[in-house]
Parts: sequence; structure tokens; C-alpha cells
Amino acid sequence: MNLTYYGQSCFSVEVNGKKLLFDPFITYNPLAKDIDKKEIKADYIFLSHGHTDHFADAFELAQQTGAVCVAAAEVADWLGNKGIEKVHPLNHGGPVSFDFGKVRAVNAIHSSSFPDGSYAGNPLGFVFTTSEGDFYYSGDTALTMDMQLIPRWAKLKFAVLPIGGNFTMDVTDAIAASDFINCNNIVGVHYNTFDLIKIDKEKAVEEFKAAGKNLLLPAIGDTIEV
Repeated sequence: MNLTYYGQSCFSVEVNGKKLLFDPFITYNPLAKDIDKKEIKADYIFLSHGHTDHFADAFELAQQTGAVCVAAAEVADWLGNKGIEKVHPLNHGGPVSFDFGKVRAVNAIHSSSFPDGSYAGNPLGFVFTTSEGDFYYSGDTALTMDMQLIPRWAKLKFAVLPIGGNFTMDVTDAIAASDFINCNNIVGVHYNTFDLIKIDKEKAVEEFKAAGKNLLLPAIGDTIEV
């Protein structure tokens, strides 16, 4: 599978001929100024919660791509009420089948609200099981014991975890999370976009390496094989 990073927690994964886009936040991210949104393709847009830095470009890119938006019921309803016809609401529970594989919504310890402050449902992570391999996107979350359930459902090739701290896990907690989920191949997100989540990238990579793990930090716009 190939993963393309667009900054903050926005990335896409190609799996079984489908393009999955996650938490689009490009327009208001100065670090992503060289990304041309018009070139972004998506068959599905997964939204972990309603905060602006995960949601800002969701409506525009859903219109542009015609993608199915997959999110908590409240987020899906919000998009539907704005005129997005292709939505799939879900919540914590059993896996949901799509044409590329199965998706299970899992717990994320965070908050979720729309830009106007209204309730945006539960924050979510997503576990993907596919014929090309399994992967996990945690969304914004603290370290939680619930992550220990994930190996019951999937044998992960890689996981996408926040590492910036302050609002989410930091590097140390992300290393612990990789133990919980039984996955040593981690793509780090949600760091360096603004001062409160700035990290030392080289130090983070070394800390993962010392723990026997691989931390991937692709540059914005780069595509890597995972």
C-alpha cells in the first residue's frame, strides 16, 4: 500500500484500487501551502472527529471528488445537511464492509465539536482489515488501554498515530501504543503544525529506534510505501 502525507493528520492510503483520504486540513495549514487540492483524488473520506484541523476541507473535497464520507453519525448528518449525498454514518461496534475491505470504528480519547462549538459526536479511530493488509488510524487520542483490543481484530502492517503531545499522545505514549497494538511500523502525524505540538523529529525517530520500532515521518506531499 502507498500512503501520501498532506500535513497535520491528513493523509491518503491506496488499497485494493480505492483511494482513502483522512481528516482533510490543507487550506488553513501554512505548512501545506504547496499542496494543490484540485489534484487530490478520493473514493472515501474518513473523518475522525469534527475539529477544524481534521475537518476544514471535508465539504469541499467531498464535492470535488464525489467520495463517500465515513464518520460518526453526527458528522455524517452535518455533511448530509450541507448537501453531501454520499455519507456513511457509523459508531463504535462491529466491522462495516466496504468494497475495499472492512472498517471498525474504535475508541479515541479526545473531544469532538464543529467549528461553531456544536456537538460532533464521539471522536473515533479506525481499524482497517483488507486483502492487501491491515492498518489502524487512531485519530486524535490519548494512550488508552482499549488499544490492546486491536490485535484481536487485525494484524497490522502499519499504524498512523499522533505524536505531538499537548492535545494527543506524545512520542513516549505513541511508543507504548505501538506495543498495545502489536505494530512496530508507525507513521507519525499531528505534530509541528503549530507551537503547542512541536517536536524534535530526529529525537523522535531515535526514541522509536531504541524501542525496536520504525517511525516514518514523510514530508508533506511525499508518498511512501507502507
